[in-house]
Amino acid sequence: MKIVLRPVGNIEDDLMAELRQRLAGIFGCPVEIVPQTADLAGAYDARRGQYLAARIIEWLETGQKIRGEKVLGIVDVDLYAPHLNFVFGQADAASGTAVISLCRLRQEFYGLPEDKEILLERTIKEAVHELGHVLGLGHCPDPRCVMHFSNSLDDTDWKQPIFCSRCQPKLIN
Repeated sequence: MKIVLRPVGNIEDDLMAELRQRLAGIFGCPVEIVPQTADLAGAYDARRGQYLAARIIEWLETGQKIRGEKVLGIVDVDLYAPHLNFVFGQADAASGTAVISLCRLRQEFYGLPEDKEILLERTIKEAVHELGHVLGLGHCPDPRCVMHFSNSLDDTDWKQPIFCSRCQPKLIN
């Protein structure tokens, strides 16, 4: 297995480098960063002021992918899914593609001072969570497991960036 990180737009290089390193350690596989340029306008819903995560996943799926690669797009726009106010990320296990957004993971979104360390930790947790879905895992009832559903930022901050003892053995590579 190989994980391909596809930052879309201006995503901080130091954040991407640290994310690559941490994901390689967690999943024990190569992780490559392949920057993307994209016009996300087709995913934008002006009524909501947000971007439809599924459309971004569809766009990411059109890129070249070698068998066994898992693709994780990283954007800095506010994402949503139908019937939800927002999502931190979304995954499509069938295609091996997922997307996460940094927008609501940033302290600045909530009117607080920038904190790069908190952003990094939240980004890692959401990346591992969505890649867990890509690898066949569902949501976990353990609030400390990375696969627990984050209904709020407090949920993300509370969980750990690793799989619990029930989820780890279920990973499909």
